[in-house]
Amino acid sequence: MRLRRQRPTRRTPELVTLVTRSGCHLCELAEPVVAAAARDAGVALEVLDVDADPELRAWSDRVPVVLLDGVEHAFWQVDERALRAALTSVPAGGRRPGTRPGSAPRRG
Repeated sequence: MRLRRQRPTRRTPELVTLVTRSGCHLCELAEPVVAAAARDAGVALEVLDVDADPELRAWSDRVPVVLLDGVEHAFWQVDERALRAALTSVPAGGRRPGTRPGSAPRRG
């Protein structure tokens, strides 16, 4: 009998969060790309100002940051192709390596 590994279940994210900062040039470039990808995928988008919410300070020096259902997907540069692929499906329970679900990102 041959055993096969089962692939992880995949699901589409429900929310894209773009963490930005006023006056951030990279944020200005990222926002229309992220907005279009979210719109085309039928996924809700929220844009948050890193300076307006103390809970977002962990990303202060990495803006713009793209989160998919609260999990960091990208920072500084947004790869539109990778984002669109991720909006198609992500591993169920997916999270950044080295983090626990619901934990804040590590700072380097």
